[in-house]
Amino acid sequence: MPEHADKKRRLSVYLDPELMLLLADYADRRGKSRSLVAEAAIASFLTPDADERQEAAVTRRLDRIDRSIQRLERDIGIANEAFAIFMRSWLTSTPSLPEVAQPAAQAQGGQRYDRFLEALGRRLASGPKLRQEVAEDRE
Repeated sequence: MPEHADKKRRLSVYLDPELMLLLADYADRRGKSRSLVAEAAIASFLTPDADERQEAAVTRRLDRIDRSIQRLERDIGIANEAFAIFMRSWLTSTPSLPEVAQPAAQAQGGQRYDRFLEALGRRLASGPKLRQEVAEDRE
């Protein structure tokens, strides 16, 4: 058996300049040498189960995306229903105004809308979200 059998061997490769920049950036962000990152990448590429690991990683990402989409669908459904309930109650409980009262009502409506936007901004910044207050159905 040769004397240097357990030592690493040198390999010179040529990389596309963009790929070299990606390698350098990745290594620098992780505080590792370029050689170590390249060795790990080659080992991963040549490992027989690399495809299975990659597929598992993609599956995990897709599952995470699917859960996010489900939460978005739920949140949008809550928002739509809340808006529909509000509109129905507002339209059924608000009487029509006579012509002479409409300018004053429009001014007051503008003020109320501004206060609504301020309250909405405060709630979005700090308060509990409606989706957190609504019980989640698990069927």
